Amino acid sequence: MKIKFLQAGNGDSFLISFLENDKPRNILIDGGIGDSYKSTTNKKGELHNVIENIRKDEQFIDLLVLTHFDDDHIGGILRWLNKDKEASSLIKKVWFNSGKEIAKKFESNENKDLDIQIVDGADDFHTSPKQGIKFEKYLRDHNLWEGEIIEQGSKHDLFGLKFKILSPNNEKLNDLLNLYEKQKDYFTSGDEYDFSTSLKDFIHEEGQPDFEFKEDKSVANGSSIAFIMEYEKKSFLFLADAHPSVIIEGLNKFGFNKDNPLHVELMKVSHHGSIYNTNKELLEIVKTDNYLISSNATKHGLPNKRTIARIINNNPNAVIRFNYDLTDRVFLEEDWNDFSIFKAKVTNEFIYQWTKTI
Repeated sequence: MKIKFLQAGNGDSFLISFLENDKPRNILIDGGIGDSYKSTTNKKGELHNVIENIRKDEQFIDLLVLTHFDDDHIGGILRWLNKDKEASSLIKKVWFNSGKEIAKKFESNENKDLDIQIVDGADDFHTSPKQGIKFEKYLRDHNLWEGEIIEQGSKHDLFGLKFKILSPNNEKLNDLLNLYEKQKDYFTSGDEYDFSTSLKDFIHEEGQPDFEFKEDKSVANGSSIAFIMEYEKKSFLFLADAHPSVIIEGLNKFGFNKDNPLHVELMKVSHHGSIYNTNKELLEIVKTDNYLISSNATKHGLPNKRTIARIINNNPNAVIRFNYDLTDRVFLEEDWNDFSIFKAKVTNEFIYQWTKTI
């Protein structure tokens, strides 16, 4: 199995490629910002390249996962669908939670605004429910989607893989429905970059009795599809921008807790390393040495170095993986002196090789 970390601007985009009984399979999780596919000056991005390689090899995107409608996750997908007239022929199955389907789930009246008119080739919406509506219309027009709600506690067996869904729960789905009904543009708030503070200072500060963790309040982020993926008895954790309390709740439902932790080969850190999406309790339940942070550090103050300090304080052997070269920008010389065991790497893929034992 090869997990490719696409350079997706300040967003997320991952391609998982593997064999099911010698048949090539591809799972695409999110598409980053619009430029991840192609820029306004027609410069091709990594999303464009991997899609064309799939087409050239006569393969498919067997599962497309759109975790939530924020622009740094859906933008590249929308630009691809707008500019590639044959895109639908590559997509076999989609996971996506839409306003209309959530309205059905909660027996709520559908908002007539959910039938927004989509102009072909236009992909300049800001981060808002409009992006999700646009995506849903494309899926329905091309018969690519069964309308299934992907929610916490459910299990899915696909292509020889097992998926356990951790997020969203009913509360977060209902919050998302309210956001769809209000039809307001939605922007995720961010902080200033915190790279000038040392890891040691962050760890000391968070060890004080009066330190209080504050959780992300973004409705869109809270609706993220987050899951455990199991392959050949090994687990991988993809957290999108999900809220830690919901992730922990989901882990608990599957029997994981501090006394019975989840061991994974790789953890995609939630919300590009935001301080509001990774807390001590979550890090104590998930055991791994590989932490992926997807961000080019151009927006919202992300990644937060404070989050990296939490990871290293919890696991001194941590390998922090970036999909952009941020190492010199994030870490101070004293960080390397104070914490000599952890590693930081710039990498565009993670390869898991399964070896059968006799």
